[in-house]
Amino acid sequence: MIPKGLKPGDTIGLVAPANYKGDNAMYEVEYLRNRGFNIVFGRSFDSKWYGFGGNDAVRAKDINDMFANPRINAIFAIRGGYGAIRFIDKLNYDVIKKNPKIISGFSDITTLLLAINEKTGLVTFHGPMADNLKEIPSTTENSFNKAFMSNSSYNLLDFDNSYTIMKSGRGSGRITGGNLSLIVATLGTDYEINTDGKVLFLEEVNEDSYRVDRMLQQLRLAGKFKNLKGIIIGDFRNPKKADPTDMSIDEVFYDNFGKLNIPIIKGLKSGHVRPFITIPIGANVKIDTYKREAIIEKSTK
Repeated sequence: MIPKGLKPGDTIGLVAPANYKGDNAMYEVEYLRNRGFNIVFGRSFDSKWYGFGGNDAVRAKDINDMFANPRINAIFAIRGGYGAIRFIDKLNYDVIKKNPKIISGFSDITTLLLAINEKTGLVTFHGPMADNLKEIPSTTENSFNKAFMSNSSYNLLDFDNSYTIMKSGRGSGRITGGNLSLIVATLGTDYEINTDGKVLFLEEVNEDSYRVDRMLQQLRLAGKFKNLKGIIIGDFRNPKKADPTDMSIDEVFYDNFGKLNIPIIKGLKSGHVRPFITIPIGANVKIDTYKREAIIEKSTK
């Protein structure tokens, strides 16, 4: 299910589904207003409960109400951190399915994006938040325009050429994934990620290489690498070795994925990084590494 694209004059709801807003929140507000969008603020935008943007009920109600409100065209998260997993069981997925619209964020928001995509089939967006929209790089804006404001196909690999081809090949399927630790957090729940016949996207930040390996091994043991059609490895910012004998982050990738007979793209600028390439979760993608292509059929209509 593909949401309607944005156009100037549309209204975007801003929410804090995880941690409460930071001092940089106005970068997102300013950027979106400068693009010609109207802004409405959810209650969570100015709420605090412990480290969260309001209690679980407040944050869930923001999402439910904004999907139900026909005057709101899209929902953008202002910040990640932690907390979205606490209320995904409080969302009204029937309302969301009947009122499809753009919802975007990343990092901890992965849990929310995956839950909505898995329960409703709605394409959700691993998209930029406040930090990514300060003095926005052209790569970020070009990707924003294609992901949110175009009804045509586009090549994810056209925005930035710093990626590498880890394994050549061709494959197609719907994209799923996001932040690695949040993907793993869905395992064994009613919101568990489904990777069958799909292209898996992964990103992470500030994790020791052995911890990344452990999470990938957990996904492997859960059967999540079976019948994958491709892998897109986004930015793994500040990877570390806890011990000199540990594998490097690249060695972890090659050890876990090297025997898979599928195309693998490594180092796409998406995740905790500037510039930022938006990934439409649930959209169809056709990968052909020989042509340097990862074609998104359509992310909005």
